[in-house]
Amino acid sequence: MPTRLTAALTALLTGLTVALTTTAPARAADVVTPGDFTGYGFDQCLAPTQEKMTRWLNWSPFLAVGIYTSGKSRACRDQPNLTPAWVDRQLRDGWRLLPITLGPQASCATRFPRYGNDPLIDATPGSNGRYTRARAQGQAEAVTAVEAAERLGIPRGSTLWYDLEGYRTDRPACRESALAFLSGWSAKLHALGWVSGVYSSAGSGIRHLDEARRSGRTDLVLPDQLWIARWSGTPGRINDSSTTYLADDGWARARVHQYRGGHDETWGGVTINIDSNWLDLGRGSVAAPERRCGGVRMDFRRFDTLRKGVARPGQVSALQCLLTERGTYRGPIDGTWDGATWKAADTWRRSRGILDGGPFTPTHWVAVWAQGGRPALKVGSSGPAVRRLQRALTAAGHRTGGSTGVFTAADADAVTRWQRSVRKPRTGVFATYHWAPLQRGRH
Repeated sequence: MPTRLTAALTALLTGLTVALTTTAPARAADVVTPGDFTGYGFDQCLAPTQEKMTRWLNWSPFLAVGIYTSGKSRACRDQPNLTPAWVDRQLRDGWRLLPITLGPQASCATRFPRYGNDPLIDATPGSNGRYTRARAQGQAEAVTAVEAAERLGIPRGSTLWYDLEGYRTDRPACRESALAFLSGWSAKLHALGWVSGVYSSAGSGIRHLDEARRSGRTDLVLPDQLWIARWSGTPGRINDSSTTYLADDGWARARVHQYRGGHDETWGGVTINIDSNWLDLGRGSVAAPERRCGGVRMDFRRFDTLRKGVARPGQVSALQCLLTERGTYRGPIDGTWDGATWKAADTWRRSRGILDGGPFTPTHWVAVWAQGGRPALKVGSSGPAVRRLQRALTAAGHRTGGSTGVFTAADADAVTRWQRSVRKPRTGVFATYHWAPLQRGRH
């Protein structure tokens, strides 16, 4: 090959490599799931279509979804919608995923085996009384679950959940073999770099796991997180007052409460048969601390009109910081409403198609805070987009106080008030298509 052509191709490939490594956005699937989160979730046998997921993202209160990824006893062995592209899309959209394995069940379970070729947990104690075969089964299921998760692009370090359905509690061998199985599951997941979760009935699997914890058993590796089936009908953290099977000091901030069993719910015109859940995991929904323009204050109880002769140095500094970030202001951030600041504000307004020059009003504050990406936000959402929305709603007069970066029930109420004011359906969910009118300053 001619040297000149070789050099040209080398330069081209080098440029492509640099571009890909420096400008390509990080995959959403690089973030563990569900991670730190407090909010609503649902689970369904069959992973919904993308159309259904999008509708529910924009209309439902749910932000977490359980998906059956492996296990010979799961009801939906075929998952035509569950692909790596589906997983990546949900993570990009902000969904928290809960991958579920439903494999061998307790030897005294009443509804299994489901198909005849799905094995039960081996209840043979063995010569050492440690239920070695059951432990080996749990380890094997962990390996299978990890392989399935990796094929789907679920990031290592996420929680994988084992679904151990309810079983009789009056048979010691059944109980002990189930605990040995779950110990094998947890130990293997830990060795492979994943977080161990267990779903079970409050009165059987959860009860026995907590009894093992309280008695200080050292022969068992316990799960990191619990998913508790306790159909009280009321969302929230399950505690001593809602069940006698799980002490309040166990698995703090490591619980999912399945508070309602199978039923139909309709959001955005789409009906899905689901179980309903409340998640409270890790640190809960959190947002990283914010520091902008060297520490300029960005939060106020309200955002006032800025004009010549009106002294609002704190708010002027906040606007100068925003305009600096948007590339229209290059002066000092000094809190002075001067000609350069007004000109930068007017340039920004005109770039957004807002042609009413003059003072910088709350309408403009709403629009400037709303600028940016357009994710769906609801209870449990967190991050910079939530801060933008909180400040825009404060400017619109629908909430007061600072921005936490975490979407709470109070923010859902503020969104409902904004939706009422602009004649949108009142859902408390800030949908992707709500950003457009907010970015025009509608309030």
